Formats: sequence, structure tokens, C-alpha cells
Amino acid sequence: MSYYFSKTLNKSFDEAIEAVTQALQEEGFGILTEIDVKATLKKKLDVDFRPYKILGACNPPFAHKALQAEEKIGLMLPCNVIVQQKDDGVEVAAVDPIASMAGVKNDELSSIAAQVRDKLQKVIESLN
Repeated sequence: MSYYFSKTLNKSFDEAIEAVTQALQEEGFGILTEIDVKATLKKKLDVDFRPYKILGACNPPFAHKALQAEEKIGLMLPCNVIVQQKDDGVEVAAVDPIASMAGVKNDELSSIAAQVRDKLQKVIESLN
């Protein structure tokens, strides 16, 4: 089982960030965090790295349900989406919540993860 869904876009890096942010919003997600890996690695290690951002996406109604079903599930939230420059375009990838929460034995949480998975798959599939 793969732990992510991905798609490579023929857009600039900034256009891809904008497109995925919009697609996430359309599925009820907001961006809680944005980590610029390239800038962080340059600042902390003085190394050059390709453009790479980690977006911490949250769908508040589903996050609330998940926290009610499993009090420590916050350790696995938010759902991360990455945008990275590749040789053949800009790749956007989203975590598969079912795979990331497979170790948590909670049927109610599994149902929530499946619903979030469907929404994240729609986000990735909608990008062009």
C-alpha cells in the first residue's frame, strides 16, 4: 500500500502552490502550516535544495471528529501535502490518511480516515 497520492503538474512552482491551495479549499481544507524546506535547509545547514514545501492541511470538521474518536490522534494531524520541483515538472503529493493511521486500531477513526482520503484524492485528481 502506498502512503501517498501524487501528480506531476506542468506549472511553475508558485502556480502549483496556488492550485493545490485552491483545490484543498474546495474540499474544505485550510493550510495551518507551510514549511519551506529549501529555505530551512539553506539557513540551518547552508545546503542548496530544490524548491520543496510541506503544507499542513486541515479540514476542521474531520479533525474534530478524529479528535473525539481518538484523543491522541493530534500526533498525526494535520494532513501533509508536499509540493516539490522535479526534473519533469512540479510534483504535488498528499498523505494517504488510511496508510498513516493504519497502526491505530479504532474503527471510528478508520471511517473518518477513509472520508478524508476520498477528499485528498479528489484534490490531487483535480489538479492539472
